[in-house]
Amino acid sequence: LSLAALAFSIGGTAIHSGAWADFFRSVSEMKANVADPADATAALNFWIFFAVGHPILQPILWISDVLHGTPGPKIADLVPYLFLAGNAVAIGAIAFSKEIRNAVNIAALGAFFAYVGAGLDGQAGLGDFNLALDDQYKGQVVKGCPAYDDVRQPSMNNFDLEKYQGKWYEHKFHDWTQFKEVYDTTLDIKLTPDGKGWIDDFGVKGPAPNAAPLSWDKSPVANGAHYFLFGRVDEKDPPGVLRESGFGVEFPNYIVDVQKDEATGEYKEAIQFQCLERGGVRVFEGINFMSRSPVMTEQEMTAMHARAEKAGMYPYGASPEQMHTVARRDASAPELDNSWQRMWKSIGVDKLLELLTESIEDGGR
Repeated sequence: LSLAALAFSIGGTAIHSGAWADFFRSVSEMKANVADPADATAALNFWIFFAVGHPILQPILWISDVLHGTPGPKIADLVPYLFLAGNAVAIGAIAFSKEIRNAVNIAALGAFFAYVGAGLDGQAGLGDFNLALDDQYKGQVVKGCPAYDDVRQPSMNNFDLEKYQGKWYEHKFHDWTQFKEVYDTTLDIKLTPDGKGWIDDFGVKGPAPNAAPLSWDKSPVANGAHYFLFGRVDEKDPPGVLRESGFGVEFPNYIVDVQKDEATGEYKEAIQFQCLERGGVRVFEGINFMSRSPVMTEQEMTAMHARAEKAGMYPYGASPEQMHTVARRDASAPELDNSWQRMWKSIGVDKLLELLTESIEDGGR
């Protein structure tokens, strides 16, 4: 068993050996070119955090679907007896058999490196897990990050940051700090009272029905959760550039394009572009297609892609095949209510999430 697991692990890693080689070459280039080694370390830690987070989520979703797909009677209408029995057998086998334990550990480690390797190779979802540094577009390596003027569109003339505040619905993204397994993503942007900072209330629900079809409605965050991004408004930056910070790094968030409501003059659509570069190496790029409405037509989305292409953003991930479409439930759908949601509420998970949301928001003011 251990030898079979080892062969699987080696094979899964070797398939992506070229991508791993490119990655370590880019890391070496970044470290050689930065003045302060701490800058390279912070950027790499930022990458590692999310490179690890995505593969860890996969077995959690799989186990959850197995749990809720297991037939037979349940304890308190929550956990099937058969699922508990199966877990007892599996845990017992791992605990008492060194051969099985070693094989499971080797296979798990191999699967992890294969998944990250697929992300580096662009084979694990270009929208949410395109991990390559200075990745390619149409066979050409695209180095570093563009300047704001390289992507800024004429629609940004006379941009008013005050009007940009408020709730936005995200419809597509190219961004490995987000997860394709969530849905109903919103961004509620607020300026601090002094106008020098901003807070982005990032609302998500998860997992999405297509990511975990048997268990999506049982999740503790099925009815929503929030996390916050913080940044500053630098008076030296042109209007349309926000500074975003988190996980030990700061990078610009370019507002590339906005579309106005002809009747009110309010912003109704926006394209955002974040880019993190260290030592001439692009570590991260994030692209968000957003609207004030939870629904966008195919024509509206096609037009948004056309504006992103005109802005020169396709090489950075804005083409249709490189972006993930955010799943949405009908806006009129009621809050989920089942035995699992009642259990989460009975132990105070909803209150805990609210408390965490408030404390994080207050801490960022």
